[in-house]
Amino acid sequence: MKGKKLIAVAILLLCGCSGGEKNAPFVRCVSLTCPKISNGEVQKSYPGVIEAGDQVSLGFKTAGQIERIYVKEGDRVRKGQLLARLDAKDYKLGVEAAQIQYDQLNDEVARLQKLLNEKSITKNDYEKAVAGLKQLGVQLKANKNKLEYTELRAPFNGSIQKVNFSPSEMVDAGTTVFNMLDLSHLEVVTDIPASDYLRRDDFISIYCRATESDSDMPMTLLSITPKADGNQLYRMRAIFKDTPDERVTAGMNVEVKVTIADTAASTSFIVPVQSVFKDGETTCVWIYGKDSTVSKRPVVVGNMVENGGIVITDGLNGDERIVRAGVNMLLDGEKVRTTDKSDTNIGGLL
Repeated sequence: MKGKKLIAVAILLLCGCSGGEKNAPFVRCVSLTCPKISNGEVQKSYPGVIEAGDQVSLGFKTAGQIERIYVKEGDRVRKGQLLARLDAKDYKLGVEAAQIQYDQLNDEVARLQKLLNEKSITKNDYEKAVAGLKQLGVQLKANKNKLEYTELRAPFNGSIQKVNFSPSEMVDAGTTVFNMLDLSHLEVVTDIPASDYLRRDDFISIYCRATESDSDMPMTLLSITPKADGNQLYRMRAIFKDTPDERVTAGMNVEVKVTIADTAASTSFIVPVQSVFKDGETTCVWIYGKDSTVSKRPVVVGNMVENGGIVITDGLNGDERIVRAGVNMLLDGEKVRTTDKSDTNIGGLL
């Protein structure tokens, strides 16, 4: 009988505990972080496109019939690479004929030199022969140049954009056979807002990343158009510091990253972007108090930074603990609990 009473008491105690847990107030669990002092730099990103610095039309310096074309549209070529060749048979004959005449007159001039030394001819006769030899030398050089002009070579590293003729077709001197893009001077073009244009003197570095690439390529600022377009954007151009990967081509879309010195860094802090929320038109963060309650505080936000952070330019003094996530579920003055082990959450910013 005594054992039954003990069991009954235990059951009552268990029921009482169960009922107490159901009636206990709900306390939301939050994750906290601390503002991080801005390092004096902000990074902006803009969409851009790669453009060839120059587009040129290539043609032979002499007329003739195309014997062979060695490239096709889209090929990347190196400076000095052979692109096409004319039928050079007639030009070779011209060189051979001029060479024969030159060699013959050269021997004649040598014979006249001996006669002049023996005073068997006048100096005037000798000088006429020398002048004729020089004239033949010029003709021989011109014929050799024409023979050389039957080969069309790339003037720089680039890409063949268009081939306008086929083998066996006749072309005149200067006729455009190829349209070629200069890849040795690729430019990245993007548009920046007026707010960043005004800070152009504070630009620290410029990088770009192609869509299919996993690395940033350093750039050098080339120019910024001083006149805005209809959308209040300024056209910025930059060139690659190093030779870009061969996969990078004109027309490719890229992301342009500009690092700008933050003149307000001494009073700015970085917080995770998910810790910032909107209360109507006001931007706020939740401040975690010593009494384990959260309070809403208005802040002024600046630029986005890497690793999911955002700059707070006003509203924080740096010693606060703010709610990192779940900010849209909280109420002003609500009591919360945190599982953070550190009071300052060092290293838990981003």
